Amino acid sequence: MTNTGASALLAPYFSDSLSLPNRLVMAPMTRFRAHEDGTPLPVVADYYAQRAEAGLLITEGIWPHRRGQSGWRIPGLQTEAHVSGWRTVTDAVHAQGGRIFAQLMHGGRQGHPRSRLLGDLPAGPSAVPVPGPVHVKDGKAEAPVPRAMTTEDIRTAIADHVAAARNALRAGFDGVELHGANSYLIHQFLADNTNVRDDVYGHDKPRFAVELVTAVAEAIGAHRTGLRLSPGNAQFGMVEHDPAPIYRALLESLNPLGLAYLHLTDNDNYPALADLRPRWHGTLIANVGENHPPTTQSQGERVLSEGGADLISYGRAFLTHPDLPARIAVNDPLATPIRTEHLYTHGAEGYTDYPTLAEERAGRLVPTVAA
Repeated sequence: MTNTGASALLAPYFSDSLSLPNRLVMAPMTRFRAHEDGTPLPVVADYYAQRAEAGLLITEGIWPHRRGQSGWRIPGLQTEAHVSGWRTVTDAVHAQGGRIFAQLMHGGRQGHPRSRLLGDLPAGPSAVPVPGPVHVKDGKAEAPVPRAMTTEDIRTAIADHVAAARNALRAGFDGVELHGANSYLIHQFLADNTNVRDDVYGHDKPRFAVELVTAVAEAIGAHRTGLRLSPGNAQFGMVEHDPAPIYRALLESLNPLGLAYLHLTDNDNYPALADLRPRWHGTLIANVGENHPPTTQSQGERVLSEGGADLISYGRAFLTHPDLPARIAVNDPLATPIRTEHLYTHGAEGYTDYPTLAEERAGRLVPTVAA
């Protein structure tokens, strides 16, 4: 698909909750640029400020409390140091005219005592481990069997999210996205194999998600609250035999809240956009690149033209093209490769040193790895 005029991705978007200069959303992507205590490194402010031309930035997953920490050097939003560190980030983004939501990501069963500040076992809906070895701060290890959450643990997890959402606003974020996708805690309650509970949270799989989203929306305002879902996503051993009834029921319960948005990833096994878009009454962000090659400009434009979503989230394209909106404006091929060896390191290399199109045209090329 070749543009004959301005790309639909660059059209402004307005709703009761959002006022965006374009329809490009930077998807949340874990990058491990935090101190060991979870405070974001100074370079994180540069990274997000470089990408502030996006209609909306969504941060990497941030643990709401150490109880929900899924990995070493993933950032948090529990302490005053965290709030101060993120304030530097949001100030930098806002100085560039951007908008930024914090993604709250509770690991649930994801995690290992060797990668958790508390040094304890992670806890999820049921005592079902992640398949295969897991990354820890000093290598790899066998996944531990998580502790099954008690009813009190569930209440605590909800309270932790509420506290972190309030901290996000104190840190200057424009809102929060609750991570209900990609095998993390909310998704674990929704899936068949990770939620084998014999209580109300097992018999009614959407219940935890509804209670959590409602509590956060009541605490900070529904207009500042978004939710990301990935129905049918099999990452990290997740199994959902028939996602449709569960997610339809979830959306029916959440629609009356008037959330800022639903962020939905499509799936080969279950066409979530086609099934759930007609059932969602508010703003919908679509991600069509999950477990596929990076989303192209034409793919995003097609989803918009077909009415599949209001906004399109891009992940890998934003990693290597900090000025993605400007590139889309001139139909740039978005061909800058990702230097994968630096994806999960802790410095500026492979993080904030990708050039803009203007810099490329002026002769600055993407740094290469020495032979």
